[in-house]
Amino acid sequence: MSRILLLIASISGGLAVMLGAFGAHGLADSVTPERLQVWRTAAHYHLIHSVVLLAVSAILMHRPSKMMERAAWLFIVGIVIFGSTLYALVLTDIAVLGAITPLGGLCLILGWLQCAWFAATELKA
Repeated sequence: MSRILLLIASISGGLAVMLGAFGAHGLADSVTPERLQVWRTAAHYHLIHSVVLLAVSAILMHRPSKMMERAAWLFIVGIVIFGSTLYALVLTDIAVLGAITPLGGLCLILGWLQCAWFAATELKA
């Protein structure tokens, strides 16, 4: 499982950098500054949570845990829903996508809470 997560995290991180660069260079002249800021937010959260996936995969290499596997999948689903809805919103201007975005944010929050629960209950000092 940790190998798969490392692969997903690596691809996700590379994709986040590419999408961030596309926003900075390819969209700067074609969308409003407000929309560009939405794109930047998506790329920022995407990249941060890709790094988090790297950390979770490293933890799982040394300490297998169903709880941390659930956290990883919550982060993956959160990245996909949160990022893709914001990226699509900027590119298509379909406002209803903004109503779906919080579900991705909720998954990201739940992933963090799952990590906290792991630290509180499965790790011993």
